[in-house]
Amino acid sequence: MITVGIIGAGRIGKVHATSIGTRIHYAKVKTIADPFMNDEMIEWAKSMGIEHAVKDYREILTDPEIDAVLICSSTDTHSNISVEAIHAGKHVFCEKPIDYDVEKIKEVIQALEGSNVKYQVGFNRRFDHNFAAVQAAVAAGKIGEPHIIRVTSRDPEPPSAEYAAVSGGMFLDMTIHDFDMVRFLAGCDAEEIFVEAAVLVDPAIGKAGDVDTAVITLKMANGAIAVIDNSRQAVYGYDQRAEVFGAKGMVATANDTNTTAVLSTVDGVIGEKPLYFFLERYMESFAKEVECFISAIVNDTDTPLGVMDGLKPVLMGLAAKKSVEERRPVKIAEISF
Repeated sequence: MITVGIIGAGRIGKVHATSIGTRIHYAKVKTIADPFMNDEMIEWAKSMGIEHAVKDYREILTDPEIDAVLICSSTDTHSNISVEAIHAGKHVFCEKPIDYDVEKIKEVIQALEGSNVKYQVGFNRRFDHNFAAVQAAVAAGKIGEPHIIRVTSRDPEPPSAEYAAVSGGMFLDMTIHDFDMVRFLAGCDAEEIFVEAAVLVDPAIGKAGDVDTAVITLKMANGAIAVIDNSRQAVYGYDQRAEVFGAKGMVATANDTNTTAVLSTVDGVIGEKPLYFFLERYMESFAKEVECFISAIVNDTDTPLGVMDGLKPVLMGLAAKKSVEERRPVKIAEISF
């Protein structure tokens, strides 16, 4: 039995606690920590069979019974807590991003050197049934050599301007998932990025120093061209699609809907809108990524997404920001590491 501590009792912390409690029978959550722990959170933890609900995450790191920690706290704490957890000998699952600062990610890499700690970054979309099927077809050579990769990612509604101002910007907050996805589908890294971006959804986001709409082109190391299109507002729901076109064919995935029923009448043809947002769309993938993390500990295997997989999308995001600022293509190698 793997004993787990969860740091952060917000939405994603609760999602992971539920996944472990309901479907991973060889793991249990002993303690959950959150600086804003209150009576409501404590009652929820009890209902999930979690023994301890505390404010100080260090109670998790100093508990010799706890084997692994899930870092689900605010982004500005991820790298520091990662380093502390590694030094405490705990296996670490860290929600994306590890940090927006490359130097802070370096500290995590250095802490892992020579340790026996398993480290996994939470890019859950790799574990989604649709995207995993696309990647499997590409990896099996069914479409031949990839030529064009297209990823569409559009949120149902924009964040507040206050959130945009502290989020690290759209490329490091939202598009970071898509940067990981093109690496996943292409099977290689990006070499160069060019971005066209604008503020078309909410002027307040622009005043906060961010953008809300972008088309990103990437040159991949295998020669393929990738295109990502992002919007902070798709009025019809959470738009999450991917396509890989290759020398021998094409594989693509559509949006998930509540049902596949389509109503056809004299008035027209009507289908269901996409599932509303990430908790509805990706619940199964959140469970699968934690299952893989726990499995790596039990079987002493590598995690599917290590610390370098956490670093590279951040480098891509920083290159994207530089491309917007300087109005030119930017090579990933220009971002110092």
